[in-house]
Amino acid sequence: MTKPLADRIALVTGASRGIGYATAIALAKAGAHIVAVARTQGGLEELDDEIRKDGGSATLVPLNLTDSDGIARLGAGLHERYGKLDILVGNAGVLGPSSPVGHIELKAFNDVMAVNVSANFQLIRCMEPLLKQSDAGRAVFITSGAANKATAYVSPYAASKAALETLARAWAQETANTKLRVNLFNPGPIRTRMRATLMPGEDPATLDTPEQVAEFIVPMCTPDWTETGKFYDYKTRSLMSFRAPA
Repeated sequence: MTKPLADRIALVTGASRGIGYATAIALAKAGAHIVAVARTQGGLEELDDEIRKDGGSATLVPLNLTDSDGIARLGAGLHERYGKLDILVGNAGVLGPSSPVGHIELKAFNDVMAVNVSANFQLIRCMEPLLKQSDAGRAVFITSGAANKATAYVSPYAASKAALETLARAWAQETANTKLRVNLFNPGPIRTRMRATLMPGEDPATLDTPEQVAEFIVPMCTPDWTETGKFYDYKTRSLMSFRAPA
């Protein structure tokens, strides 16, 4: 039986653990070749082993996403090797400091923005030409409810996710008349290392797993997905439109 993502190339950032890891495996099971990007070589190798167990394939890219020239080189390499990119999952992110706004150092704030916003901006710049070469380019960025709740004590993270949402929505509008579809995915509280760092007293058994979340990201990466500029909320299992504050 033909897999829904057979012969498609999928780039996943933050692929060495958590939601990125689970999504890379799920996309590979659906037939995609995975271009896995992460800082951790060991985590990428574990991912490769898991993907190969199911007969899938992956290209491992150890890369710190703050290396904008490295992202550009990756885009050039994908162009040379494949001439296209079918799927971009912008998952990599950092939590940053948990403190009142006035207590946060400028460098700490900038470090969060560099990974959560600027790196995705550079990915868009470098991958858009490749995604437009696909017959059904799909981009999904992982966001957070902190963006619209303006959650206290994690202001750099909340601000970065709000910026990412606006960036993705603007890109979706710019590409609305192309075959490219751009959307956001909010997983909510999930059993990840980031969540454990933020909420150390929380029982992880009460949370859904990254594997459960990944099953809902995969459909947004298929050629059958037609929506763009939307927000999928995992907790309520609903696809939402953005609107101005009431």
